Amino acid sequence: MMNPAPPLAGLTIFERGWLSSNNVLLHGEGAGAVLLDTGHVLHAGQTVGLVRPALRGETLAGVVNTHLHSDHCGGNATLRREFACTITIPPGQWAAVGAWDEVALSYTPTGQRCERFVADTCIEPGQTLSVGRQRWQAFAAPGHDPHSIILFNAATGVVVTADALWERGFGVVFPELEGEPAFDDVARTLDLIESLDARWAVPGHGAPFGDLRGALQRARQLLTRVRADPARHARHAVKALLKYHLMEVQQQPWSDLLSWFSSATLYETIWRRMGRPAGSLPAFAQVILGELVAGGTLALRDGTVFNS
Repeated sequence: MMNPAPPLAGLTIFERGWLSSNNVLLHGEGAGAVLLDTGHVLHAGQTVGLVRPALRGETLAGVVNTHLHSDHCGGNATLRREFACTITIPPGQWAAVGAWDEVALSYTPTGQRCERFVADTCIEPGQTLSVGRQRWQAFAAPGHDPHSIILFNAATGVVVTADALWERGFGVVFPELEGEPAFDDVARTLDLIESLDARWAVPGHGAPFGDLRGALQRARQLLTRVRADPARHARHAVKALLKYHLMEVQQQPWSDLLSWFSSATLYETIWRRMGRPAGSLPAFAQVILGELVAGGTLALRDGTVFNS
């Protein structure tokens, strides 16, 4: 947790480790605080434990999600139970949340978990989120997720970039994995962030940073590389998602892991789009696992895969 000097005053930033995204508590100075993103369902109790003392007696009036990947909204249901707060989401998946369509919400295709929650309202791009004296304008930020938003406080020059911009890159571009062009969206979102002339960025993962020019340069260099080699981007995504799953379960027999991998439809989609490498989906999974084990990211002992 950090509570730095201006321009980040008025915020409490919880820098989380994977599986969770960072959470940003916007203090309402008596009018009620708002929490941006709530982390993973597995860490929901930790999120409550971080938020409660940071409120310093203030009420938690609401939760606002930048997007609905499992590491950003997995604590929504728990936060509502604990604090009776409202939940606000970007508009693109309003119907999917209402119907709890886990395919449209990405949880079934990726094999990830998220506890069902009820959304109260949407925050539209162009709308202003008012929290006490703070004013945060929402902007559409497609690319990593087509429905994502970022939030900018012009008075302080702080932008909450979620997974649209990290200090060293940006999140996996999920639409591209399914054959939906999105690298141009990433480029436009980076241009948008640059146009804000922000002084500080609070990313979805990693520490806040002030060198936005450097971060944007690195992100554009990464974008150039993934444009030139989409298959490499897809392969990296499979590795990242497999590691993410092992971080959740910690260990799993290889046969069970293969069943999980085969039932999560995104991985077969990626494999087919890559030209069916290794000849079969199980063989492809074995190759990816071997590379992760060789790199020390995972471990394989006696037929069981371990997070490491």
